[in-house]
Amino acid sequence: MKKQNKNNKETEGKFALPRRNVLLLIAAMAVVALGFILMAGGGAKDPEVFAGETLFNFRRMVVAPVLVCGGFVYAIVAIMHIKKQKDNERT
Repeated sequence: MKKQNKNNKETEGKFALPRRNVLLLIAAMAVVALGFILMAGGGAKDPEVFAGETLFNFRRMVVAPVLVCGGFVYAIVAIMHIKKQKDNERT
């Protein structure tokens, strides 16, 4: 009985992810946010005139979606990343 109580006390203060994984996940979410910021555009000076060259430029059509998709893939990698150690609980 004492062994179970000791294990419960040890795991109460621990997070599901180690600190390094959380930092990698925060970096991934920053990349996703940067992609959405690049995808957002500025307002047109004249709402009656269609400005296709600003709407369909390389930054909005290529760079921003690649950053968003890459950020989501990086987030999955950040969650699944396991540090190679002898005493690692997750291996």
